[in-house]
Amino acid sequence: MENEKLVNENFIHRFINEDIAEGGDYYGKKVHTRFPPEPNGYLHIGHAKAVCVDFGTAEKFSGLCNLRMDDTNPTKEDVEYVDAIKEDIKWLGFDWEDRFYYASDYFGQMYDYAVELIKKGLAYVCELTGEQMREYRGDLSTPAKSPYRDRPVEESLDLFRRMREGEFEDGKMTLRAKIDLASGNFCMRDPVIYRINHMSHHRTGDKWCIYPMYDFAHPIEDAIEGITHSLCTLEFEAHRPLYDWVVDNISAPSKPRQIEFARLGITNTVMSKRKLRRLVEDGFVSGWDDPRMPTLCGMRRRGYTPESIRSFTDQIGVSKVNSTVEYGFLEHCLRDDLNERAARAMAVLDPVKLVITNYPEGKTEEFEVENHPNHPEMGTRTVTFSRELFIESTDFMEEPFKKYQRLYVGNEVRIKSAYIVKCTGCKKDDSGKVVEVYAEYDPETRGGNTPDGRKVRGTIHWVNALDCLDAEVRMYDDLFTVEDPDGAEGEFTDYINPESLVVLKGCKVEKALGSAKPEDRFQFMRQGYFCADCKDSGEGALVFNRAVGLKDSFKKK
Repeated sequence: MENEKLVNENFIHRFINEDIAEGGDYYGKKVHTRFPPEPNGYLHIGHAKAVCVDFGTAEKFSGLCNLRMDDTNPTKEDVEYVDAIKEDIKWLGFDWEDRFYYASDYFGQMYDYAVELIKKGLAYVCELTGEQMREYRGDLSTPAKSPYRDRPVEESLDLFRRMREGEFEDGKMTLRAKIDLASGNFCMRDPVIYRINHMSHHRTGDKWCIYPMYDFAHPIEDAIEGITHSLCTLEFEAHRPLYDWVVDNISAPSKPRQIEFARLGITNTVMSKRKLRRLVEDGFVSGWDDPRMPTLCGMRRRGYTPESIRSFTDQIGVSKVNSTVEYGFLEHCLRDDLNERAARAMAVLDPVKLVITNYPEGKTEEFEVENHPNHPEMGTRTVTFSRELFIESTDFMEEPFKKYQRLYVGNEVRIKSAYIVKCTGCKKDDSGKVVEVYAEYDPETRGGNTPDGRKVRGTIHWVNALDCLDAEVRMYDDLFTVEDPDGAEGEFTDYINPESLVVLKGCKVEKALGSAKPEDRFQFMRQGYFCADCKDSGEGALVFNRAVGLKDSFKKK
């Protein structure tokens, strides 16, 4: 157990251990983190890493983690996203208990803190336009400037009050922190901390027409909630001095510590909310929960388990250096998980009929087969066998290539869990397509026995033509044809994989799959791991999504 602790230790945990050992602001307090998503889209696999870091760190130190919606921007937020975020975090296995908050809960306090800064001479109302602000921003050798920086405190207080009362149009004025116009860190060059936005908020309605900027709101939210360690991604490292400046210069009830970690990049996908929204709105995918999307709801629908995602985030670790992980490693984690938990079943995706000519007509046999070879506690199921079966079309060849071990005239194969059969021929339609394969069975080989000791190399799966069920199977692959669609020339949508979804109709599955519930996962023998679609599969319509294939290309690499 001690070794496992050492393996899972990361630099964030080391920092926290140092803080606890040193005392100071954190001595005697529970470690308290937060996950603060902006409710303007669905969570994706990159957010899953942040969720696991925030909630997982709290779990490791027997602490607390809040869920807080960062709803400071009324132009993009929607209650639909709030509900989806909560559902996804619960699905991952984390719970914020009664600590669910909105940034908008603190708008009144944020306004009061802004007034406090103005009164201290640490903030002022600025009338530069956005364009002028960019023009006066300066460079490394030239400080920024604002003609309003020395505006009297009383004048700024009056203007800020009138901004709140709606007297001025959007963009007319901003409130800026008065820090250092010559700072080498441009985040500290008198950043805007409030802007005017006459737009209804999804929670506060028209109560406010000024809204705090994230860099001002976030440290205040953390301080009010008693967060000890504010864990965020690496792009906020340059913003940390501003985070500290805010909590140091207001009458904050606590002083959190911000720690940054590298965000997650994965090949063959995009994770920008703007680009994901475009994929949805322009019809490249069927929705946010399309199984090709890197959203958690899409991955869940495809067949990913919360355990596989948590294993993935744990194994890639937490670092201070941005890197990109191969999508194959994510699949590897899913495959490892499903190999242990997914029940086995037989499904024929491209069926052709196999007629066993010497098997009695009208006879049906039953075989008890294990649902999982390594987990007897998962029980058994009954499969039936008759004269006519369906097998994969690729399991028969008229002219076999070298080392082909399946059905061809004169060759014997095992029918999985049933009998050994010898191929005797086939029937074709007018186009030359094989429509039936013929074979004879050896009744002495029930259950795959070979009393005479003969060797049979090939084993094929099958379903009984008399009671199998029709199903639609959706074969999913990478959404993009290149590893880095963000960095490729032209539009990222130019690289969408036309084979990312192939729909197979008329597939045949064993009768037991008729009771499959949405999100039930199976290993289809010799095919891969599949999940009953949570939207389209149900009574009278069986739909399965391929979650991942059997072959682990990542392991092979």
